[in-house]
Amino acid sequence: MKILIVGLGVIRSTYGYLFQSVGHQVEHLIRSNSKNASAAGLNITLLGGRTNPKGEARHGTYSVKHAQPGENYDFIFVSVPAGKLSGVMGSLKEQDMHGAVLVSCGIWEDRPYLEKTMGGWKYVLGYPVAGGNTSGSTLNCCVFDHFMLETRSKTDISNYDALIRLFSDCGIKPEIPYDMLEWIWLHMAINAGVITTAGKYGNVQDTSAAAEKIMNSSKALSEAVLSIRETANIVASRGVCLKNYKNELLPYRILSKLAGLIMKKMFADNLLTRKIMTLHSNLTDLLFVCKSVYECGRENHVQAPIFYTNYNAVQKQMEQ
Repeated sequence: MKILIVGLGVIRSTYGYLFQSVGHQVEHLIRSNSKNASAAGLNITLLGGRTNPKGEARHGTYSVKHAQPGENYDFIFVSVPAGKLSGVMGSLKEQDMHGAVLVSCGIWEDRPYLEKTMGGWKYVLGYPVAGGNTSGSTLNCCVFDHFMLETRSKTDISNYDALIRLFSDCGIKPEIPYDMLEWIWLHMAINAGVITTAGKYGNVQDTSAAAEKIMNSSKALSEAVLSIRETANIVASRGVCLKNYKNELLPYRILSKLAGLIMKKMFADNLLTRKIMTLHSNLTDLLFVCKSVYECGRENHVQAPIFYTNYNAVQKQMEQ
């Protein structure tokens, strides 16, 4: 298949590398004023969960082929920071690119906003289960064995089966929630509960150290569980039925102290899960997630004292 990756960010390049490594043609659309405009390749250090759920290390090189205007693609992979989706779609139109768009972003807005932003493009919602960072020309990343994907009935792309095969070729299986957009909201809310708690117990501006600190503390993890219960209620205030996401919320429904102990052991035993926590280093994006959930909770008058207190503590840290 012929795949277009928009940009050369961590998530996009991670999946681009996987697609390329199994024989698919992968190209990148990179802005002429980007620092990556002349990038020819990346060195890859990958910890993957596709063959071993606890992680298996792999090293390789990724050849970056630059796209030309007016091309047709089977899929266009878009995974961009919050608020940049509209600009990306505009760039694709300017470059006369064509293909079904896989939108894999953190989206807090509603479906009408998404439809307006996509402007008639055929698209399918997804969400990556991966993370990482770049250091020079080296991409340090980790990827799990599944990818969150919208159900076939909620998208009108004509090549849905081909998308399933694309991921299957890489040893990745689709995981399909009740509603993909609602799942993204819930995922962002869970992250907001964790991020703000990590910020309370550590320095949020040192994301890796803050992640390490919370993962080593059953007390902090127990508090994160309580905060997540509150942020989940914020999602419910938007009209989401949480009963449709029982599996996603189950770990946060048990006794919080017990949950903290279980989570601490999980992070100690599972290198892959631990690694993805420490590699999330885009502080701007992390704070956007927290701000979106906080403002929604306040606007909808949701009681969430732990989350609000921790969010305000993080804001004070950022002001210092």
